[in-house]
Amino acid sequence: MVVIYILDVFTGGLLSRLGGIHPRNPFGLVGIVTSPFLHGGIWHLINNLIGLSVFSFLCLLRGERFFISSSASIILLTGALVWIFARNGNHIGASGWIFGLWSLSIALAWFERSVMSILIGIFVVIFYGGMVFGVLPTRSYISFEAHLFGAIAGVITAAAMAKKSRASD
Repeated sequence: MVVIYILDVFTGGLLSRLGGIHPRNPFGLVGIVTSPFLHGGIWHLINNLIGLSVFSFLCLLRGERFFISSSASIILLTGALVWIFARNGNHIGASGWIFGLWSLSIALAWFERSVMSILIGIFVVIFYGGMVFGVLPTRSYISFEAHLFGAIAGVITAAAMAKKSRASD
């Protein structure tokens, strides 16, 4: 993300303008995959890197394969929902992915009911429970839709991953 941000700065923001999700515009479909890696400014990038680091670490406790498949599911589902339902504009940033990993961590406690899942879920609720307010529209330049749809995608992914885990047992 840092390298992409530097390239975006050197191109005058061209990557962010072309690689974001532009709802209901066929041109904006590419953003479903690329938008999480693009950021509108250095503070946007730093804030997303912090959240992504925390929730990626918690997800990686379940293994690299789990992290990759969960992340792919969350990114694709969030992006598709933003593309279909969000306000017009250019939606960029990893917030949807972060909110997806956040809700995944909490929802897995419900779906799996394992000691590890419950402990992670409790940790996330205690230290990051305030993120729930991020799904509300607060500022017009923040894609609350990505936050909301990311959280929904995380719950859906948790249900699917827990079901898949039970089926392989």
